[in-house]
Amino acid sequence: MSRPLVSIISVNYKQARVTCEMLASVQRVTYPNVEVIVVDNASPEEEVAPIQAQFPDVQVIRSAENLGFAGGNNLGIAAAKGKYLLFLNNDTEVEPGFLEPLVELFETNPKAGIASPKLIFFGTDNLIQYAGCGGINPWTGRSVTYGHLEKDQGQHNASSPTALAHGAAMMVPMRLIKEVGLMPELYFLYYEELDWCEMIKRGGYECHYVGDSTVYHKESVSVGQGSVMRTYYMYRNRLLFIRRNSTGMRFWSGMLFFLFVAVPKQVAVHALRLEQKYLSALWRGLKWHLHPHNVHQNHYLR
Repeated sequence: MSRPLVSIISVNYKQARVTCEMLASVQRVTYPNVEVIVVDNASPEEEVAPIQAQFPDVQVIRSAENLGFAGGNNLGIAAAKGKYLLFLNNDTEVEPGFLEPLVELFETNPKAGIASPKLIFFGTDNLIQYAGCGGINPWTGRSVTYGHLEKDQGQHNASSPTALAHGAAMMVPMRLIKEVGLMPELYFLYYEELDWCEMIKRGGYECHYVGDSTVYHKESVSVGQGSVMRTYYMYRNRLLFIRRNSTGMRFWSGMLFFLFVAVPKQVAVHALRLEQKYLSALWRGLKWHLHPHNVHQNHYLR
């Protein structure tokens, strides 16, 4: 198998320690032809200096403003020289041999457009986070992930086409950027990789799960599992994804479930806990869709 250049792109925001842990694991990869790019989303100097000091071979690009997940990765794409782009969350650590199976897929399958490795929850007894995806449930508008919380005992080692990649680790050929476009930036945080997968599939390419490649994910370290920011973007963007990527009954079922089941359930939970800041974040996420500028955001399929 040939060894074309792979550009590993990661976004840092006020997480120098976590990013350095990820970079230390990347230094141990066995694939021989790699460049590493870290895009810093306007962190203070003290959150960037350790990265530059400990990893002088890493290209650090500093943005003057926080561009979000997609915007930061798109800035990294502009600087990348690789035949393949590997987008890697800064809150991950990788197995030394994780790149070879991903590259082999793209070198042997010209229809492969995006691929993710197996994801294991970091610090657990090999509990799986992602082993492929069955797509978006048409009734709930939520993704159905294979292997979730199963102990990894090799039962998901087989690679196969899948419905959606996972944003914590995903590889895309550079040539697809010109054909399909950059990662959609209007999401800012969450759901942009799912939207990008839909764009890539509509371009005639396949999404793949690569079971013999493994990455460990420290879920939501960069934002915080229970943060106000996470609440705002998860609810804003779940509705935005439905608007942009659903048609007919799938659109209406997803919309109705979201507005009359998912949202009231979450409102009740936060109300019982007297969590006003989360209620406010949820409401702001929904209200975003009522702004005149956002009502007419591009709907791909409708």
